[in-house]
Amino acid sequence: MKTWTALGQAVAVVGAILCSAGAFGEHADTCAVPGYLLFGDSSLDRAHAEVRKDNALQILALGGTSSTLPGPDGASFAYPARLEAALTRRLPGVKVTVTSVTKTRQTAKEMLTSIAQLLLDHKPSLVILQTGTFDAVRGTDPEEFRAALAEGVEKLQAGGADVVLVNMQYSPRTESIVAVGAYADGIRWVSREREVPVFDRLAIMRHWYDNGQFDLYKATKDLQMAKSVHDCLGRALAATIIDAARLQDRDGGSTRQ
Repeated sequence: MKTWTALGQAVAVVGAILCSAGAFGEHADTCAVPGYLLFGDSSLDRAHAEVRKDNALQILALGGTSSTLPGPDGASFAYPARLEAALTRRLPGVKVTVTSVTKTRQTAKEMLTSIAQLLLDHKPSLVILQTGTFDAVRGTDPEEFRAALAEGVEKLQAGGADVVLVNMQYSPRTESIVAVGAYADGIRWVSREREVPVFDRLAIMRHWYDNGQFDLYKATKDLQMAKSVHDCLGRALAATIIDAARLQDRDGGSTRQ
């Protein structure tokens, strides 16, 4: 599993959500994430409307290799599948489908070329857009990256889909090698401009590492740990979606009306 560095983040709000990782044999609090890393002010109105109207939630997850895990059953343990499982568990009676479309070594600008066809083929009410890693590795001009991402989000919204942006993974092995700060800033800027949530994978994984929940030095060589990390990411992302879409779930649900 490829992992990269995190942008340090100043925070003022304290809170936590537990996402049990018991399915993979981890301690119950392994997936704990501070609430300020999961919940914001942006809304997923189209996802909310689809659930209310059809008792269904069609999600398209776009990204690169960090959306995948190796092996013949890797897809079932990667975070898009774990997101589907978590949402299905927390939203009884709702038909949740998460379709993952991945392409390696793809910049944000290159992702633009396939958006129209993907919307036509899958008709999602919500798109999970994971980007930034390859642009950082390649050294794309940060302003070019930000502009391409803004254009992509605008196209997705114009095509009838809500968007959740997902930034890079954190790895203590590569944080001094790949400089991702400017790209993480660009993702955050686009999220504010287009009023879409950011799932701050960088800060979440950094939190897990700093608090001893996951030894991310081992994650690239320990497939079982990689599966647990993906499971936790899927559960945390489900919490973000449920809150932003103002859905009532069986674990207590969103309080937003």
